[in-house]
Amino acid sequence: MTGTANDLLKATARSFYLTLRVLPARVRPQISLAYLLARTTDTVADTEIVPLAHRLEALQNLRCHITGQPSAPLNFGELARQQGSPAEKLLLEKAGDSVAALQALSAADRELVRTVLVTIIHGQELDVQRFANAGPGKITALKTAAELDDYTYRVAGCVGEFWTRICRAHLFPGAKLDERQLVADGIRFGKGLQLVNILRDLPADLKNGRCYLPMDSLVPAELTPENLLLPENEARFLPLFQTHLDEAESHLAAGWRYTNTLPFGQFRIRLACAWPVLLGFRSLEKLRGTGVAGLQRRVKVSREEVFGLLARSILACPVPFLWRKLYVPAAKAVASGRELA
Repeated sequence: MTGTANDLLKATARSFYLTLRVLPARVRPQISLAYLLARTTDTVADTEIVPLAHRLEALQNLRCHITGQPSAPLNFGELARQQGSPAEKLLLEKAGDSVAALQALSAADRELVRTVLVTIIHGQELDVQRFANAGPGKITALKTAAELDDYTYRVAGCVGEFWTRICRAHLFPGAKLDERQLVADGIRFGKGLQLVNILRDLPADLKNGRCYLPMDSLVPAELTPENLLLPENEARFLPLFQTHLDEAESHLAAGWRYTNTLPFGQFRIRLACAWPVLLGFRSLEKLRGTGVAGLQRRVKVSREEVFGLLARSILACPVPFLWRKLYVPAAKAVASGRELA
């Protein structure tokens, strides 16, 4: 990666930048580039000040360039001017360079990156269209649990599949592993991380008119997106919230199993997987211990906790006994997750 690309990663990846930096050199460029391009498409989708049709057109144009079938010049100057974040402005200005960097990858790696990005972009397009008329005071909710599961796959679960295939190809191609199970756990890993984000960001999303908790779970609890977080509804809301927390934990437990399925000597990739899993578990612990009022303050894992976890995991990585003590998932947490169809 160039110096500019590394600066972009550091500015946009935040805590995930640590994960990218610990990746083995043989897969770091591919995964970093896929992340940069995914953040670019996400920035396009999230620029709500730009009309919906223009954002969808920009996403389609970017997808065409990523897949090697450009139909129009890649010019995000106007979108870039609408960004309040200097890093996101630079992401859009450098979108052409990021797309061009795909050509430096091998044909096999380039196809894996293209596949995951096309899936992500499709998820972003669905999201933009679904919430086209949403806004403060006008909430739109997902309809079914299947829609939520599909969304978490398209924006994060597919990343677990991409991660698995590219690491398998470059780091441990000859290892005897259950390929189907590894990919399925990688997908659940990504879904779990996205669910944690959804549950943590619930109040902010509702304020912006978005409810990712589906109506088929709200209606039986006699709740609506509008009254979901009212203090007087806390007794009905918390059991529903715990159910979604359980689902997230189930997926993350599969992510921990995934991490421990990787060949033991692959210390860097095991750390890169363990950190988001363990931080996700810690976020779930905090979310379980809070009520409606606490959610409004956005639950976060402190910087001190993050660096403490990183230090403990680095020390434990070569020692199986210590590594296993980092987290011991409940058997029901792994078993209860739905397998990918």
